Order: sequence, then structure tokens, then C-alpha cells
Amino acid sequence: MYKEGYPQQFPKNFLWGGATAANQVEGAWNVDGKGLTTAEVVKKADDRKKISMDAVTKESIETAIADPTDKNYPKRRGVDFYHHYKEDIQLFAEMGFKIYRFSIAWARVFPNGDETEPNQAGLQFYDDVISELEQYHILPLVTLSHYEMPIGLTKKQNGWLSRDTIADFNRFTETIFKHFKGRVPYYLTFNEINTGVWGFHETGVVDSDQSHQEQLQTRYQALHHQFVASAIATKQLHEIDPDAKIGSMLARMQTYPATPNPADVQAAQMEDDKNLFFTDVQARGEYPEYMNRYFAENNIKLKMAPDDQELLKKYPVDFISFSYYMTTVTKANQGAEVNGNMATGGRNPYLEESDWGWQIDPVGLRISLDEMWDRYRKPLFVVENGLGAVDKFEDGTVHDAYRIDYLRKHIEQMKQAIEDGVDLMGYTMWGPIDLISFSTSEMSKRYGFIYVDQDDDGNGTLKRYKKDSFNWYKQVIASNGADLS
Repeated sequence: MYKEGYPQQFPKNFLWGGATAANQVEGAWNVDGKGLTTAEVVKKADDRKKISMDAVTKESIETAIADPTDKNYPKRRGVDFYHHYKEDIQLFAEMGFKIYRFSIAWARVFPNGDETEPNQAGLQFYDDVISELEQYHILPLVTLSHYEMPIGLTKKQNGWLSRDTIADFNRFTETIFKHFKGRVPYYLTFNEINTGVWGFHETGVVDSDQSHQEQLQTRYQALHHQFVASAIATKQLHEIDPDAKIGSMLARMQTYPATPNPADVQAAQMEDDKNLFFTDVQARGEYPEYMNRYFAENNIKLKMAPDDQELLKKYPVDFISFSYYMTTVTKANQGAEVNGNMATGGRNPYLEESDWGWQIDPVGLRISLDEMWDRYRKPLFVVENGLGAVDKFEDGTVHDAYRIDYLRKHIEQMKQAIEDGVDLMGYTMWGPIDLISFSTSEMSKRYGFIYVDQDDDGNGTLKRYKKDSFNWYKQVIASNGADLS
């Protein structure tokens, strides 16, 4: 629609904040009736630049379950947000957070995943967290599934490969929507749902003994069940709490062609489509035609109930959220790979990279925002973006100018996208407090504005300290993004 002028600043109601996941911050993995989750049976990585989240077997799960410690499973301890949440939220409030994204651990509410009645102690913990947020007028943004489904469902029915998991999940979502009616304005269904093509960590499905083609069949079938569960959750929320909104969440992996060669351009387009396929289903409410060829060429045959596609069409998400850490490069015959938040692709010679090999591309964020706005015309929300770095703690703080520089450049590109006309709801920087890394389970991969005294082995006082970036982000929020100096 034509109108004169264009927006030149962040909207007045822009939602500044931060984001975490239960399995990376909470700890208290065996407290108050909580069940074990998929995240808590994956061992810490040996090599920080080689991510392998699908190398899980039935035997490794049983070994993990039998281990009563957190030595090899750092996500079991997190940074003890379970007992420090009041202190941590007070620090978030001091920075001026408008919103805090966190996940409600399914296994804290339904320990095995298939119970008919919730664990009241689990609900009470999240009641307490939300009450603390309300005290500081911070809105909660709740992720319903963030790589932490109950391991009981993996053992019982191989996670999301079973259609029965839909009913189990939607019993959980209905419980949450009813219990927190009027208190949670925004929900997300599945965190980085597209990473389900990488296996266990997102779907809870053990398929390590399968061939590549069998794994593709297994993983896309499991993802179909998640699409259906997301649509049902949307229906539930709209009926139970009509004022609340629900969104999808994608690990955005903008793909560039390695050269102007049309074959490389086409290869990049195909990779980008495979990334956006998931949002096509959740936001447009239908499987896009371009995936029919991919499914056929890979012998993927999805099993659907008669009303599945009608359900997807009738209940698309209200808004689209995504994580953004890096872009990737591809060509018709892909060579060397670069890892980063589940992305693989060729290295881009124009970009710098982090200590973990993740290439840094602020302009790519604007490109992604513009493309996604043009494609969907639904409100967008950047719910993860941050720099994992090795911080040096000295004199009671961390002088993290590198983190400030990274965030400044990305926020500048968000502002450019808003000037382009993108409807951007907010920005929840990933890991406002140091947490356990998802990909490698390291503590030394630090993202936060707040330093936590804990090392990779779990040693430390857990005392919290403000980094230089703490006051910088406070200034950014206070000025609504106008002062990035």
C-alpha cells in the first residue's frame, strides 16, 4: 500500500529483551519431580568446531539415564536459574527488558510426557518465574518445546516419529494455556523446527542405525507430526486465550551462491527454499509445491491423517520468529563445509568468524528480514542473535567490546530493515546471562551481558557479574535503539 515517507526508528512498542532455554539455564534436573529430557542425555562435545547432535543411540541413552551425575551432561546443571531466577530477573529488569523469552520444560510439568495430570511443583516454578517478571513489568515469551522433550517419550514411542506424541504434546500445551491464561501474551511452538532434519536433539527420534535415505523419511515424518501439533496448539490458544499470540520459530540460514554461475545461484535458491519450507507450512498453512520434487527424488512418502492438511491451512501461526547467527554459501557441487547453529556450507571470504567458526554477517540479517517480510507479510520477531566468545574475567567484570560491536552491527541492520518497511516486533538477544552452550555443552562459550562464575566442569560460585555490555544494552533499550554508541 502506497503512503508517503517511511519509518526511521524502532517502533515505540518494540520488544527489547533476551532469550534462554530451560535446558541451558535451569539446572535442578532431578528436583521437584522433574523428568529427564532429550537435552540431558547428550554428552558434551569433544571438539567445539565439530557439531554432531544426532549421534545418539539407544545404548547411549541408557548409559546417560544410569548416570546419576552431571559430569558428562552439563545441561543438567545449567547455571542454576531454578534457584537464582529472582536475582537474574532483577538484573534483566535493571537493563530495562520489555520481554524475556524462556522455555517451559515439558518434563518439568509432565515428567514422562504421557501423564494425564501435571506435576504441580513444575507448574508452581513457572508461576513463580512469571510472577517475578510481572513485578518488573517484563512480558513473558514462552517457548513450548526447546530441544527438551521428555526422554520417556523417546523410550516409549521414539519421540515425534509416533503420531501418539501429538496428543501428548497437546495435552501439555492445553495445560499451559489454561494455567497461564491472561499472563503470557506470546508463545512459540517448536524452537528452530527446521533443525529436526538433523535428528534426535529436535525430534527425540533415535535413527542413528538407519541409512541416509531412511533418516530423511523418518525425520520428515516426525516433523509432519510437529506441524500438526503446532496447528492444534494454535487452535487451542485461540480458543482458550484469544488475546494471546502464537508464532513459529526457524533457524534462519540465509544462503548465498558461491559465484554468479546460474547453477550456483539455483543451488543457493534450492537451499534457501529448504530452509524456509518449515515456515511455509506453519505460516502459510500448506506444504509448498517445490518440496514435492525433493520428496519424490529422495523417496520420502509422508503418512498423513485425512484432515491434516485442512488443519494446517485453518490454523497457521500469528507471527514468525527466527534465530540468526550466520549465513552460508553454496554451489552446485559443494566443497568444504563450515559449521554453525546446524548450518553447513562453503566459507565466505568476505566474512570474519567467531572462535567457534561461525561466520559473522550483520547485513545478512537485513537481507533475511526483507526476504521473509516479502514472502509472508506476517509480523517478524528476531528471538535469537548473539556472539559466543571466550570471555576474560578480570577486575570483577568482562571488557567485551567485541560483543558490543557484534550486537551493534546487527541492531543497525534491523533498523535498516524497519526503514525498508519490515514489521518487526522485537529482539531477544540470545543468552543475556551466560549459559550452557546448546551445540557443545560448554560453559566457556559465553554469550551474556551477565558473567556467571562457573567453568566447563561445573566448578565455581555461580555468582553473577555485570559485563561492560550490560550497561551498553541498558542504554540501547532506554533509547529504543537510538543510542548504539
